[in-house]
Amino acid sequence: MSAADSRDSLIDFRGVERRFDDLVALSGIDLSIGKSEFVSLVGPSGCGKSTILRLIAELDHPSAGEIRWSARAPDHRVGFVFQEPTLLPWASVAANVRLPLDLQGDGAGAAAKVRDAIGRVGLGGFERAVPGELSGGMKMRASLARALITSPSLLLLDEPFAALDEITRFKLNDDLLALWQQGRWTVVFVTHSVYEAVYLSNRVIVMTPRPGRIAADIVIDAPYPRDESFRADPAYHDYCRQLSAKLRDVMADAQASGTVR
Repeated sequence: MSAADSRDSLIDFRGVERRFDDLVALSGIDLSIGKSEFVSLVGPSGCGKSTILRLIAELDHPSAGEIRWSARAPDHRVGFVFQEPTLLPWASVAANVRLPLDLQGDGAGAAAKVRDAIGRVGLGGFERAVPGELSGGMKMRASLARALITSPSLLLLDEPFAALDEITRFKLNDDLLALWQQGRWTVVFVTHSVYEAVYLSNRVIVMTPRPGRIAADIVIDAPYPRDESFRADPAYHDYCRQLSAKLRDVMADAQASGTVR
């Protein structure tokens, strides 16, 4: 049973499978994600982490099983931040951030919403800059602002900081947590970093090699806000060791069974 089953669940996976012709990407996914949780997905490449995000965003659909949303989230607005910022290279930061509103035909108060979103991610003063004038971290901030401008109830992030240097990555981790604590949306975050997953999350879902299944659901029982003092806390390192050991066990089991070679 998922750790979120006893909470105010926002979204539930029940027996979800995703096949692509003869390839089984996901099998038997049972997962409940609670309202306002920060949940990270970790596991080897190709285990279906990104597929889960696409299923939640309804960019894809299960081959079997069902995904159910809470009746209290009938519109279930979703924001999606990809590994690459995917900004329009010819458009300003403001125009890129405004894009979801334009696509929805929602012009009411758009200028104020754009200013607010850009300010919240720390890009004030760069509204007229184009992506070629921004650093990698600034581009990701713009992508995050674009995802937040529609006031989503659920934010999906697919390895958004993987290509950044460690100092920038730590800073964006802190800024993302601060934004999450203000907005209290639900977050599902894909990462290959054990340290990032433990630092950010309420829960970390460990997945097996393809076909992706849930091998563990680990609760990170540490208070927020989190900062450098948490990274120095023995409890943080204990969780990192626990999560690393689980990933090693998952890979060893898969190799022993012939799932991976």
